[in-house]
This record gives sequence, structure tokens and C-alpha cells, in this order.
Amino acid sequence: MKTTVREIAEAIETFAPKRLQESYDNAGLQIGNPDMEVSAVLLCLDVTEEILNEALERHCNLIVSHHPLLFKGLKEITGKTATERIVMKAIRENVAIYAAHTNLDSAREGVSYEMAHILKLSDLKVLDPKEGDASTGFGIFGDVQPTPKIEFLRKVKEAFKVKSLRYSGQSPQLVVRKVAVCSGSGASLIKDAIFSGADIIVTGDVKYHDFTSYGLDIIIADIGHFESEIITKEIFSRIIRESFPGCVTYYSERETNPIKYL
Repeated sequence: MKTTVREIAEAIETFAPKRLQESYDNAGLQIGNPDMEVSAVLLCLDVTEEILNEALERHCNLIVSHHPLLFKGLKEITGKTATERIVMKAIRENVAIYAAHTNLDSAREGVSYEMAHILKLSDLKVLDPKEGDASTGFGIFGDVQPTPKIEFLRKVKEAFKVKSLRYSGQSPQLVVRKVAVCSGSGASLIKDAIFSGADIIVTGDVKYHDFTSYGLDIIIADIGHFESEIITKEIFSRIIRESFPGCVTYYSERETNPIKYL
């Protein structure tokens, strides 16, 4: 059965409606003909030149990413930047590019829900719910079996394949019972996590002054932006497999964290 770019986009947007995206975002189809038949789909976090080449080598004519390639309009397309070169080559090679970003973050069973399931949290609630729908919004908090702090941090590190976990060493909590999580840059939700009664918040992109300002109130664990969102590929894969069982999907094998640890 033929599957089009439009049909895959509609399936993703049924799960993560575009109305959930933030005003600064640019989710949706960014390059390509929505009526094009899809040969195969490559799933990734960020669209890079390497990943576009991988799509071509694997005969994928649709790339689905979490982070949009195009956040703002391009004033010129001359090949001067990586983004411009990707746009030029994708159009030339007839590869469509689609992104679901903050709408996937805010969706019910979206990225933070996925983090919560990985950590086996129960009684899940949204940290910062959207108005009128308490099941959507940024961040999730829930309960976990009482676990000593360092043991729980080790479990987080293992679960998300983190090479270097930063955490607030001054936090007085010794046992973790309630956990807040937020994919990507979730430092703005630290106060919400404290208000929820969480013992720990697991997120990425935490600043030094976030640790000093809130470290006595809650354990702060920064696992990294990439590490908290690479799981989006699994969400995309499930959506596409369930809606279009015959559609071939691949996880990018050239996905690399742009941040390295020495």
C-alpha cells in the first residue's frame, strides 16, 4: 500500500497536534511535496549533511526529525551554510524533511512521558500543563520506589546512556520518592518541580546559577539535551509502524552528539 508524506505527517500530528507547539517553533513539513509517495523514512534528532547523505544511501526520501532544520526564514540560499546546503541538496534529490518539536514535547505520551516510562515512574502528571488539558504540556512528575539518591542517579545515567551526569552535590535529599523529568532544556521548570514535591528533576541544559539557586530545595540532574531527546526516534517509529505497518523506517546510524566529553 502506498504511503505519502502527507499521510505520515497527519499521523504524527494526530499524536502531537501542531496547535501544541510554541510560538517560536516551526514544526511540520519543511521541504518536499506532501503528495510524494514515501519509499522509506530516516528518523533522527537533528538534520545534518551527514544524515541527509545517509538518507540517500538508504534510499529514504523522507527524513523525520525532532529539531526543525528551519527555525527561521532563509534570506538567501547560496550554499554558504550547512542549512542552506541541506535545503539545496534535499530539493535537488527529492527528499522531504519533516519535524515535530515542541508539539511532540507537549503531547500526551510525548517526550517527557517517554522519559518517565524509561524511569518506571507511576501516577504521572504534567509539570506545566497546557490550559484546558492537564494531560498535555511540558515536563512530567511521578512516583518511584524509594531509592537512595546516588543509586537513583546511577540508574538515570545508565538508562539514558549518559557519559557525564551533572548533579547538585549540595542537595540534602537522601532518598528519591518523587521524580520530575523534562526533555531538552528544562531548567525553567525547576520551580514547578519543587512545587510538585519532587525530590529530583532530570533534564538538560542546566546553568550554574540554577544549581546554586535551587540545589538546596531539590536534586538537579543534568543529563544533557541530546541524551534526553534521542528517544524521540522511538516515538516516531511507533507512530509510523502503528499507522503504516508496511512503511520502512530506519534509525539514523550517523546521529552523533555535537557535545563531546573528554
